[in-house]
Amino acid sequence: VQLQASGGGLVQAEGFLRLSCAVSGLTFGLYAMGWFRQAPGNEREFVATISKSGGTTDYADSVKGRFTISRDNAKNTVYLQMNSLKPEDTAVYYCALGRAGWILRSYADYKYWGQGTQVTVSS
Repeated sequence: VQLQASGGGLVQAEGFLRLSCAVSGLTFGLYAMGWFRQAPGNEREFVATISKSGGTTDYADSVKGRFTISRDNAKNTVYLQMNSLKPEDTAVYYCALGRAGWILRSYADYKYWGQGTQVTVSS
């Protein structure tokens, strides 16, 4: 199983980025997906999750209303649209594949992880 994240970069505050995560090696549509992030010196934290069908999503309070998670099961890809970015959003962002199909918020609920993509927001 492979998860390949992309789309990170350097952006100014109030800007936007779209992260993508392509998954291969299993039946993508059976599993929930999630995005986590980790800033230097901090623990990895939950950002967003989406159910296997894409019909249910959940977000960390810190990103609610600014970030949108979505998925395309035909393309085996999950996305994270990030708008109104803030300097505190700076982190390495990781996509992850869940152990089940429903939305999952806990790090322990995820079985496979991508390599991470750096997002840097300048003030």
